[in-house]
Amino acid sequence: MISLSSFLLLTLLSSIFGTGTGFGTSTIMVPALSLFLPFSQALLFAGIVHWFGDIWKMIFFKKGLDFKLILLFGIPGVIISFFAGYLPIVIPESLLKRSLGLFLSLYVAFIFLRPNWKAKASSRNAITGGVLSGFFAGLFGAGGAVRSAFLAGFDLPKSVFIFTSGAIGLLIDTGRVSQYLLSGVRLNSQLSITLLLCLPVSLLGAYLAKILVNYVPQKSFRALVSIGLLLVGIYYVLLPS
Repeated sequence: MISLSSFLLLTLLSSIFGTGTGFGTSTIMVPALSLFLPFSQALLFAGIVHWFGDIWKMIFFKKGLDFKLILLFGIPGVIISFFAGYLPIVIPESLLKRSLGLFLSLYVAFIFLRPNWKAKASSRNAITGGVLSGFFAGLFGAGGAVRSAFLAGFDLPKSVFIFTSGAIGLLIDTGRVSQYLLSGVRLNSQLSITLLLCLPVSLLGAYLAKILVNYVPQKSFRALVSIGLLLVGIYYVLLPS
């Protein structure tokens, strides 16, 4: 078990970088936590922190509301995430970690090779983005990266983009966290207390992201996070257990 200070630091950094880049707090937290916790517990812990992080995004970055876009992404996303959230319960952990490692490695390679790629803005692509985001969120806790790639095609202002991503993420996280709990995933008393202490830290991280996002180029944020995700991805592909 890692120390409380390590949990708090991870939550703070994940919230800052996950919020600022659009990758999502959970995309960063799950690979790190699963190095020390059972995969299902890492998903639940990060999922709850991310659920609150979605709320912080909506509070700090509310500059506009595209209700139709939120529904197009969110409705299929919450349905798929609920069912995909059952897969980590039944799939062997070593296979899950290796699959997560492959997913992270391929995703990071793709964004480095195609840094300007974004899906065309359309209702069909919004629904597709919601389905894929929900699936990868439920399975790996890594739906934010996929969601951002599809959402970028709609050319939203930065603050509106983060708010919209938070609203969609809130729906998707509700689906997957509900499934984890219904499937019997639980945190012990020590982890539960740690989780409670991490929530205000995630609020601080979201606030700092709001400040930094206007001063630090997003490409710098994304490059730093991508390198970290790639290293974890390679580790899991080679040494998943």
